[in-house]
Amino acid sequence: MGVVSWICSVVLLILAIAIIVVVLLQEGHQANLSGAIAGGADSFLGKNKARTLDSFLAKCTKWISIGFFVLTLVADFIVAANL
Repeated sequence: MGVVSWICSVVLLILAIAIIVVVLLQEGHQANLSGAIAGGADSFLGKNKARTLDSFLAKCTKWISIGFFVLTLVADFIVAANL
């Protein structure tokens, strides 16, 4: 394996860990359901703050996943070229 292959492997590992962390940090969709049934007393600012964090994490997930996919294809082409 060449240096480029090793670099791709390390970056892929970092992106994989980043995807796992970002997905685990996101709030589940079922978490809001209990507040609606029980009449949760969240303030307007608290709800908007959570939405902003959730939207940021969703954007991060999207971009990290795209980077992971593209880098996987690049690494595959590099390995195939070395065979």
